[in-house]
Order: sequence, then structure tokens, then C-alpha cells
Amino acid sequence: MKVILLKDIENLGVLGDEIEVKDGYARNYLIPKNLVIESTEGAVRVLEQKKLQKERMDKKIQEECRALAEKIAAASCTINMEAGEEDKLFGSVTSEMIAEQLASEGIEVDKKDIVLEEPIKSLGVFNVEIRLHPEVKAEARVWVVKK
Repeated sequence: MKVILLKDIENLGVLGDEIEVKDGYARNYLIPKNLVIESTEGAVRVLEQKKLQKERMDKKIQEECRALAEKIAAASCTINMEAGEEDKLFGSVTSEMIAEQLASEGIEVDKKDIVLEEPIKSLGVFNVEIRLHPEVKAEARVWVVKK
């Protein structure tokens, strides 16, 4: 049976692909879960419209992420921490702390999007990567200072 994928499915294809699958697999699993539709002329036209709509939405989201990336680059993120001898911190700076500090400056970022290659355990200035979108990344300057 020829079907058109409505979502990306591992080992089958990506959204919009027209593939051939066994009848039982399509009728009993893929179609009831709304993962595919049967390939007809009308379905192809509807899918083209969905693709165009998805591209427009993705472009809009990318533009919003780029604007947010510029805000993040301009922001100053200062975190006060207790430190001992030789400027070593008691504990470490986490992505949650960075997200809270950015939120206090009016920039909402999910802590899961903040990439720390290794925990920050000393005072100083650090560049932290923030993944806003698969194609848009921002870099925030984080100042870790002594309380």
C-alpha cells in the first residue's frame, strides 16, 4: 500500500515522503495513529499545503529565535557565589542558575537549552552556548563573582 508520511518516522522516512508499506502495517498501526494517510491525489495536494504552512511557521520561529539570540548576546549575566581560597567556588554554577538570572533580565530561556561543557567551578567570565533552535545558537557571557 502506498502511503504518505505525516510525521518523521525513524526507519521509514520524513514528513511528506511517499512510501510503500505492507497493507496490515498501514491499516493496523500507521493509519490509526495518524502517522500516515493513504496516497491519493487529494492527499498529495493537502500535504503540499501542510508543507508550505510548516515552512512558514518554521521561518517565523527562526526569526523570533534570532531576535532572542541578539538580546542574549547584549545581556550581562552576573551570578554571585561563595568562594574560598584561590577563587574556587563552593559548589558550581548550573544551567538552572543561568536561566534564572537571564529570566530576571526579561529573557526567558529553558535550562535544558543551556549547554555547559563542564561545570563552572571558579570565578571569572565564561561564554555559555544556548541552543534556541536547531539552526540558531546564542552565546551568553556569564560573570561569576564572589559574594
